[in-house]
Amino acid sequence: MAEQNSEGLLDRRTILAGISAGIVATKAGAAFAQKSPTTSSEKGPAVWLNMDQKELDDAYDQSRYAPNLEQIIKRYASNSIAMRARVGEPKRFNYGPTTIERLEVYSTKRPNAPIHIHIHGGAWHQRPATDYAFPAEMLMNAGAHYVVPDFISVDETNGELMPMVEQVRRSIAWTVHNAQKFGSDAGRVYLSGFSSGSHLAGVALLTDWRKDFDLPGNTIKGAVLSSGMYDLKPVRLSARSKYVK
Repeated sequence: MAEQNSEGLLDRRTILAGISAGIVATKAGAAFAQKSPTTSSEKGPAVWLNMDQKELDDAYDQSRYAPNLEQIIKRYASNSIAMRARVGEPKRFNYGPTTIERLEVYSTKRPNAPIHIHIHGGAWHQRPATDYAFPAEMLMNAGAHYVVPDFISVDETNGELMPMVEQVRRSIAWTVHNAQKFGSDAGRVYLSGFSSGSHLAGVALLTDWRKDFDLPGNTIKGAVLSSGMYDLKPVRLSARSKYVK
């Protein structure tokens, strides 16, 4: 159970721990690599930069440098459940025609508040948005709405990532078009993501919002992307090529 302060709120460090887990894990991976150097005689042919196939595969396998990965993922869910017990259930909306195209809105009490949209990660595999609600309380208390959408899994797209990108783009556009439904300011929309969610959010930032969704060109006023994968060539050379085209 996450620790709470005297006001019954999650400790800020606990709330941020989930989003920053990728950064911490990366540092742990670097330390692991330093403790277990691979001599040139043990290395295979270079596949990407100076990495052989095993090193590249390990670089995209979180369990290699975060052996407590399963525990961390479970903590996302448990912290989200605990947070909802304090602030209440979110509003849920469909942003598209399929079952998965839903999003959750955690509303602040401040009128005409800005919107923070979070695109969750998970190696492009689907995990429910409801497990990524834990940052909401901090943002609500700061006077912002927190929106987290669900979207299709790469396992359901035959390895294609663009269907995921399109759903993320449409979830953002729906949120902006319907900002008045939850008392928010459509002119102050911000985006965040981590891991594969940072990749999806990064691609969404390249959207021509005016042309594609009849929205202002500067619809997204700012973004924070953590531990993302922005060059897919090494991804497709790694073991993840088994499920990512």
